[in-house]
Amino acid sequence: MDNWTIKAVFAAAAAVAGLLAGCDAERIAKLEEGVATEADVRKQFGEPAAVFDEPDGSRTFDYPRQPEGAVNYMITIGPDGRMTALRQVLTARNLERVQPGMSADEVRRLLGRPAKQQTYALKQQTEWDWRWQDGGQAKAFTVVFDAGMKVLRTGIGDDPRITSPG
Repeated sequence: MDNWTIKAVFAAAAAVAGLLAGCDAERIAKLEEGVATEADVRKQFGEPAAVFDEPDGSRTFDYPRQPEGAVNYMITIGPDGRMTALRQVLTARNLERVQPGMSADEVRRLLGRPAKQQTYALKQQTEWDWRWQDGGQAKAFTVVFDAGMKVLRTGIGDDPRITSPG
């Protein structure tokens, strides 16, 4: 690809991400914790990518914005059918919570669906990547799992789609 094509691709990706963020802000503004119902959440966000049952009878809906976006939302619906929490989970604080030995399921529940999953058969490792924003800078967070899908290590770097086009 020539430089013009690469720039056009990144401009289009940025535009899509901007539209997603704008749409999400409008959707979020229509939902009030303790008032909005599960039906309201589904009307604004659609079907979740995953639903996690919680010990207290509530359910958490996973609304990823990966791979184009830099956020993932988790929306919790209480046992009474009302929204009790709406949070963007790709934060530095949450990324720090990922520790060696955690299972892939635990990581998925914490961060939502990753932007990319790659398995390296010879190394017997799998890597999951999330795109996120750190103080306005595009970053990538990588979790490396062993053959048993337990966390070996994590890493943070610049988003390669922004820093190394092509």
